[in-house]
Amino acid sequence: MLAERARSACAMRVLDIGVLSRRQFLVGAALAGASFFGRRAWALGVSSQLTIAEVSGPGAGYVPRSSALRRLLWEVDKRTSLDVRLESVALRLDDARSAPELARSPLLYLAGSGSPPPLDDNTLARLRRHLQAGGMLVVDNAEGHLGGAFDRWTRALAERLLPGEPLRPLAEDHVLYKSFYLLRGAPGRVNAAPGLEGITHDGRAALVYSQNDLGGAWARDTLGRWEHEVVPGGEEQREMALRVGINLLLYATCLDYKADQVHVPFILNKRRWRVTP
Repeated sequence: MLAERARSACAMRVLDIGVLSRRQFLVGAALAGASFFGRRAWALGVSSQLTIAEVSGPGAGYVPRSSALRRLLWEVDKRTSLDVRLESVALRLDDARSAPELARSPLLYLAGSGSPPPLDDNTLARLRRHLQAGGMLVVDNAEGHLGGAFDRWTRALAERLLPGEPLRPLAEDHVLYKSFYLLRGAPGRVNAAPGLEGITHDGRAALVYSQNDLGGAWARDTLGRWEHEVVPGGEEQREMALRVGINLLLYATCLDYKADQVHVPFILNKRRWRVTP
């Protein structure tokens, strides 16, 4: 199910690229035809929208930026062709009844601070199965500094979640940094860490960890006011944090399509190098 939803969202996004392979064109044409001729097209409707789940578990400190995902999803809807549900889904990892909604969410977002209780074995196994089936977990440290209690909690979680697959910095040329925007680094409310860390499983980043409080830069209240100051880069840094969030969603749905050769002429042209047809 996760793979099918990812392919659907990626196909809808790839229609904007301009240079399509034959397979990509046929996928896009099939989706367009279904939307025009069939009222039961599976790529349309609320049930087919990309869903993000904000996950929580026992204890306090799991959801420190309650408005963050709502704002990020609004930006994704306005800037990309992804068909997203504009409200995130709240899930408790320790509640087995959340399994159906969990299966519909290719991207899980877990923000926290302090030292929450560790996940029990059953909850850990449920989350592990989700990641191994193609899901992605984004852990966002809201503390705003390196080496704190939540950082230690996250590293302990990573060791138990996918043993033998260490949490390490993502390479500067990792496709996540170019899945939609071309990025250098991944700032959030703060810019404490130079980039993102991740666990690679089956050739993809299954867990991505930010120590820069991305949600703190995204959060906006119901009156449209930003909830937190962004330091040291101000509003330019906030824009970069929003771009990081958008890249995370595109990566969760499309993985490494952006590394295809179809994008090389555009990138070279942007660098003002001559491109040979």
